[in-house]
Amino acid sequence: MGQRIAVLGAGPMGLAVAYQLARDGHHPVVYEADDRVGGMAAAFDFSGLAIERYYHFHCISDHAFLKVLDELGIGHKMHWVATKMGYWYQDRLQPWGNPVALLKFKGLGMAAKFRYGLHAFLSTRRDDWKPLDHVEATGWIKRAVGPEAWEVLWRRLFDYKFYDYSSNLSAAWIWSRIRRIGRSRYSLFKEKLGYLDGGSETLLHAMRADIERHGGELRLKTPVTRVVIGEGAVRGVEAGGSFAAFDKVISTIPLPYVPRVMPDLPPDLLDAFASKKNIAVVCVIAKLRKPVSENFWLNTNDPEMDIPGLVEYSNLRPLKEHVVYVPFYIPGEHPKFAEPDQVFLDKVRSYLKKINPALTDADFLDMRASRYRYAQPICEPGYLDRLPAPKLPVQGLWVADTSYYYPEDRGISESIDFGRKMAQDAAA
Repeated sequence: MGQRIAVLGAGPMGLAVAYQLARDGHHPVVYEADDRVGGMAAAFDFSGLAIERYYHFHCISDHAFLKVLDELGIGHKMHWVATKMGYWYQDRLQPWGNPVALLKFKGLGMAAKFRYGLHAFLSTRRDDWKPLDHVEATGWIKRAVGPEAWEVLWRRLFDYKFYDYSSNLSAAWIWSRIRRIGRSRYSLFKEKLGYLDGGSETLLHAMRADIERHGGELRLKTPVTRVVIGEGAVRGVEAGGSFAAFDKVISTIPLPYVPRVMPDLPPDLLDAFASKKNIAVVCVIAKLRKPVSENFWLNTNDPEMDIPGLVEYSNLRPLKEHVVYVPFYIPGEHPKFAEPDQVFLDKVRSYLKKINPALTDADFLDMRASRYRYAQPICEPGYLDRLPAPKLPVQGLWVADTSYYYPEDRGISESIDFGRKMAQDAAA
């Protein structure tokens, strides 16, 4: 007989936990506040197109993700595409992302180009991140690339991605982002990214079906309001106004929610979880008659644009219309995060028309804005040292979220890998 285990959250990590538990013969019950599975990978109806609320892409190094596709028999739905990057700087759209583009880039001296390229190359080749764990990221980059390349290519990205947190981030965390994209290349000059037929929803629905086929349950629109702890052990959960007993509980909800749901934890743990900081996001998605550019990813450095870049998703996954994501990363407590959706929609319309003057208002078929309060954990130097171990000092209780695969950036593959390993540890 397997164990009866509650899983909090039906994002990719929560689904991976339940997927592994169910396949190992246990009985997971997944509780999710939303009306659908997926978390930030969940899809919505965008005027007839089922698509993610927040953009996702896959790299050739996403081994855990690719393994699950094969296990589910949907590996054939994965496609790899040679994509392009661009850079909008000084009112000019320039190619980006390879040595030739760097050499031809207008607005940067040759010495700065050399130092930037060398830093990116060495970061891609590096495997040992521990020496960078306690190093502050902006100083690390400035020392490597120099003041000119920092100002042109890095500063605005930090300012509009992390705001007041930008001067206290782990260099190991930033390095992992550079390496992931760098290793998505199949040659020095070509980048290759992947998409699934039907988007992330194809994987999410397949995982849900597999969980249920192996005896697991999913309870949507049913947030856990309390994890019940007694005599140093988990007793069960309260959800939907009733109590349910469980052998163990595995939480994958954002860490700042943990003190609210588990108020009986020791004070030092409550303080540790409450202290974790996150950036929120307002992500605008636009459906257009015409493309903005030929690039999948477009970095921006423009004093009139308060964004670090945009993603033209239809340059990766073929779609009937052209689809662009424009994320505004903002601290949740910042007044800008409370501004109405229309403010962000108007900005995006003007930004896209500035980048491509051939676009008119008639080319904008639809626009939506989605918000997520805990979109991006803020990882300071030495972040790992301040994370409680996933297995808490309460019998039968595990807690983790996307912070826990530090120094890797949040991603579906990383969530799957960590979730499966945590499930195996918890059920042992």
